[in-house]
Amino acid sequence: MIISKTREEIELMRESALIVSKTLGMIATEIKPGITTLQLDKLAETFIRDHGAVPGFLGLYGCPSTLLTSVNEQVVHGLPTDRPIEDGDVVSVDCGAIKNEFYGDHAYTFEIGDVAEDTKKLLKITKESLYAGIREFKAGNRVGDVGYAIQQYTEAHDYGVVRDLVGHGLGRKMHEDPEMPNYGKRGRGKKFIEGMVIAIEPMINMGTKDIKHLKDGWTIVTRDGKPSAHFEHNIALVDGKPELLSTFGYVYEALGIKSDEENEFRKEALVL
Repeated sequence: MIISKTREEIELMRESALIVSKTLGMIATEIKPGITTLQLDKLAETFIRDHGAVPGFLGLYGCPSTLLTSVNEQVVHGLPTDRPIEDGDVVSVDCGAIKNEFYGDHAYTFEIGDVAEDTKKLLKITKESLYAGIREFKAGNRVGDVGYAIQQYTEAHDYGVVRDLVGHGLGRKMHEDPEMPNYGKRGRGKKFIEGMVIAIEPMINMGTKDIKHLKDGWTIVTRDGKPSAHFEHNIALVDGKPELLSTFGYVYEALGIKSDEENEFRKEALVL
């Protein structure tokens, strides 16, 4: 059952989402060759707690970490390790936080140093597909409309759309209805309702769509060993239109990137 949120609850969820956004912004200032994902994990836990929230992943389903850090061919759910990040890596950092009893949950894939051009393109197209999906999150549409938009955008570049992992509703629980696949058919699936909040998160592979689980029980990798990309936003349906609760603005501020990609999904500019 889809749980609609009141305007007041959506504003509380925005606070939770922005804690995660700020955490990712902090990570952007620290992630570089030589640092380990375990070190980033400790920094993130301290940052979240210092900002009046609680890590959303830590302990959830037995998760042992604050961040899930997926490097190169790792798709999602990578556990932080003591392996130093290297020049040329790409690292998906997925983060959750709980504030006001509501979850925030989103992800950004970082380029580390001199990344191969074909991998840069994968990240670019994956992030663009996220916004293609968000545009379809509107009154009158259904789950399949979002998945279709993401699938068409990415498969046009011969990328593999992961089928086994999906986005989801978000609220007082990390995972609520509906499931949000990154593939689908127009007009199919549950209908969107005013006040619902979802996490849309394309997980796109350079090669095959197929994945496998590592023995740690968490980390998921591409079956062919090629790179994967993962971007995620939290979005509310307000007045029949998608409204971003999260932002990559703090990441862009840290990295010196200029972008207006989020403007169409905001009623007013976000003050960083």
